[in-house]
Amino acid sequence: MNLISIPALQDNYIWLLDDQNGHCVIVDPGESAPVLEALAAHHLTPSAIMLTHHHHDHTGGVSAIIKQFPAVKVYGPEETSAKGAKIILKSGDEVEIGGVNWSIFATPGHTLGHISYYSAPYLFCGDTMFSAGCGRLFEGTPQQMYQSFQRLAELPDDTLVCCAHEYTVSNLKFARSILPDDSDISAHEQTVVDKRKNGQSSLPTTLGLERKINLFLRCHDVDLQNNLNLNESITHDWQVFALLRQLKDSF
Repeated sequence: MNLISIPALQDNYIWLLDDQNGHCVIVDPGESAPVLEALAAHHLTPSAIMLTHHHHDHTGGVSAIIKQFPAVKVYGPEETSAKGAKIILKSGDEVEIGGVNWSIFATPGHTLGHISYYSAPYLFCGDTMFSAGCGRLFEGTPQQMYQSFQRLAELPDDTLVCCAHEYTVSNLKFARSILPDDSDISAHEQTVVDKRKNGQSSLPTTLGLERKINLFLRCHDVDLQNNLNLNESITHDWQVFALLRQLKDSF
């Protein structure tokens, strides 16, 4: 398979997974124009669209793509049925899409019905996990998002985390504000800053790297907990996660 990232809107990425036989699946098309341009440039015909959640910056291009390619099948959680999804998926489903077998995980937090798609090594996790960060909690709770992270953390280190926004520089800046002496965070921040200066994407990332630089995957880390100066009311890792999300919201 060939993975293609398409910059869209202000800081979104739309993903294409190309089977190298002229067909592809499209993940979270927030707008149609850059997708249609990429399809033409790579001589691809889409067989399916996979949606992770209902927000417009992930679904806004669906109708125009279907208009151009009426045979495209649109998959997504129940919350995307009003956005064009006709094949509704839920946690635990195993489904073949575009000739690939996908495992479906419920990953609530950003939205209540958010799902993620996994087929080794690819993870399409929408706005759940970002490189060095996590999505805002618009509908779900910190405990739900923590559990979603725990589910994704069960995947192998070589998993390619294909998230939907270019937030890596700001996320690493936040991480370094909490752990200023962490060499993995500092080194990767410089790498990403250099990439962005050269117009390169910081994504996809790997889960192995995220275990080192993503504070939201390190809530059990004693150094992190010490630097947060936790009060005695915080006794569970999900509460550490909640505090980190609160701090990031006001960073």
